[in-house]
Amino acid sequence: MFKAIRISILLFILFFVAMSTWLTQARSTDWENSLWVKVYPINADGSKIVARYIDSLDTDDFAAIETFIARETERYGNPLQRPLRMEVGEQIIEQPPSIGADFGVIDIMIWSLKMRWWASSTAGEQDEIDPDVRIFVRYHSPDDAFRLENSVGLQKGMVGIVNARAGRRQQGSNNVIIAHEFLHTLGATDKYDPSNGQPVAPEGLGEPDREPLYPQRYAEIMGGRIALASDDAVVPKSLKYAVIGPQTASEIRLVD
Repeated sequence: MFKAIRISILLFILFFVAMSTWLTQARSTDWENSLWVKVYPINADGSKIVARYIDSLDTDDFAAIETFIARETERYGNPLQRPLRMEVGEQIIEQPPSIGADFGVIDIMIWSLKMRWWASSTAGEQDEIDPDVRIFVRYHSPDDAFRLENSVGLQKGMVGIVNARAGRRQQGSNNVIIAHEFLHTLGATDKYDPSNGQPVAPEGLGEPDREPLYPQRYAEIMGGRIALASDDAVVPKSLKYAVIGPQTASEIRLVD
């Protein structure tokens, strides 16, 4: 009897969590109210140059993301004036869980659970009211000599981890990556070839009907890059050169 009660309680908790997750995800893409997205800066390498950059950050540095989402939702016929509200949180000292180099399906599931727990607990007292989406931005020294780790956005948990460079010159491209991972939390999928980063045609192109097709002038935000040729692409310098394509719009329920 005691075992049956424990199982029943566990099933109830799992059902409650599943329903809560489903309702959160459904509300996040009904486009009837503003989504509150909070950015938490992290000093990824502990350097003084990154520390100074983080100290200088304010909400205006992420205003381009608000503008981009407002522009694109309006283009798809949504009348909401401010679909996204960005905010900058206090610096997070603790680094997020690492998934490691060699991982399988079970490892990813375990990491995802750890990530969601870490994201909800590490913000501490600064989150008396939980934001809709948490984006943790790990800032690195603005040195182009090394390659940053991949960024990630999780729909379950509505959390993103972004690796970025701590420089004003990279601010525009940082916002492109943040917007990309934010849309992952709403259910958008990648539209590029993971082996080379090249946008997949046509859904990963900003102008799939352009003639000639290349070079493209805009990046589809989930394609991640502006395709200059079938085998060449560059990350846009700002969200002025990015759009939300029809497939992505469908995935985040901007269109039926």
